[in-house]
Amino acid sequence: MKQAFGYFAMGLAGAVLALGGHELLSTENATVSTPPPAPVKYVSLPGPNGVAATALDFTYAAENTVNAVVHVTTETAVNVRDPFADFFWGYRAPQQQQLRQGAGSGVIVSSDGYIVTNNHVIEGADKIQVHLNDRRMFEGQVIGRDPSTDLALLKIDAKDLATVPYGNSDDVRVGEWVLAVGNPMNLTSTVTAGIVSAKARNINLLQYDAARDIIPLESFIQTDAAVNPGNSGGALVDATGQLVGINSAIASTTGAYSGYSFAIPANIVRKVASDLLEFGSVQRAYIGVSIRDMDQKLADEVGLERIKGVYVNGITDGGAAQKAGMQTGDVIMKVGNIEVNNVPQLQEQVGKFRPGNSVPVTVFRKGKEQVFDMTLRGKEGTTVANVETRSVGSASLGAEFGLATSSELKALGIEHGVKVTGINGGKFRSSGIKEGFIITRIDQEPIKDPAQLAKLLESKRGGVLVEGVYPNGTRAYYGLGL
Repeated sequence: MKQAFGYFAMGLAGAVLALGGHELLSTENATVSTPPPAPVKYVSLPGPNGVAATALDFTYAAENTVNAVVHVTTETAVNVRDPFADFFWGYRAPQQQQLRQGAGSGVIVSSDGYIVTNNHVIEGADKIQVHLNDRRMFEGQVIGRDPSTDLALLKIDAKDLATVPYGNSDDVRVGEWVLAVGNPMNLTSTVTAGIVSAKARNINLLQYDAARDIIPLESFIQTDAAVNPGNSGGALVDATGQLVGINSAIASTTGAYSGYSFAIPANIVRKVASDLLEFGSVQRAYIGVSIRDMDQKLADEVGLERIKGVYVNGITDGGAAQKAGMQTGDVIMKVGNIEVNNVPQLQEQVGKFRPGNSVPVTVFRKGKEQVFDMTLRGKEGTTVANVETRSVGSASLGAEFGLATSSELKALGIEHGVKVTGINGGKFRSSGIKEGFIITRIDQEPIKDPAQLAKLLESKRGGVLVEGVYPNGTRAYYGLGL
């Protein structure tokens, strides 16, 4: 798991320990007379369907989930320097290659072997193995990754697998019981329970990276179900066994569970997985606005009695909002029929759609609400999907390639290029090339498609000069040893 929180958790733990110690000291060697306890009266409360509620029982949800949650192990070749060799040889000292092992969890979402996990579980891995609950093991193939949501889609060659059905994460309520299922600390098929503590949390787990075209989308479900390293990519399910999230992070001062965990909402997971399978990349839609959370000052300025909605700070030229008639100073209240009261909530709801999808957006303006029928657009302003063609390089190269889209070529002012869509171990990583890099030339020869790239590199010996450009317009040159 990635992110840790600091001093509040340490202070809270210290307070709890202090209170417990005081209680022990103050009662030592004392005789206390207590009255007999009063009889307890039990009440059966009706459930949502009018039927009397029974004691909590998670056995159904657990039994129908554990077989669909897998253990994901990885191996990554990393180059390390020998300090003794550096002393004698300096910068010319040869690097040694070591294998780094990792582990996490994944969730089977289709019976023919498609598995959702966290991107950080498999990122950069040279080898991925998927271990089922029945002890079968398969090689995992990466279908696609989305660093912006920290999700990845894997495929194994198997049939008739147990699956976890998707639930509707919009319907998840604070206080609702949930189960976390995964493989913490290599303890396979572990089930823990807790409640939903909050929704639409942004914990700054994911970082903006223009060079890799990563625009973070965080709107986590926060729970107090015990989650530890190895749970990453595992299932968060409701009491009926439906998938409501993918466990992704914990709040901790020690690296182990300290009270809070965070899951990616299932509605985002389903959309990202579907896009990766169908298009090879995520089809991310945008309203075309700059936004900020509401506060009392803004609420007073626009005439809202309560602090709610998301304030529109600016309008993007040619974007969906401008074309629909939205203005700076509007307050977005709903996307579809879902209320949005902070930036993560708005991003989550918009993130469920693709460019070209139409959605009603409710806006507060000059004392009343208005509804705009908005056709969402992609980052480049398009309303059509970008289909990414992938080709996997050789193991020695350690990279995945895709054909750069026409919109990417136009934005960068280039006529052709092959995009690096994934970096594993191997020679591409050691050369310094990063994901998102669009290769335009190798040894002055124009590169037009992944097949040509692979064929050219196979024919080369020694070293080659790789030229290209990153999505932010930065041109770069790399020496690649073959």
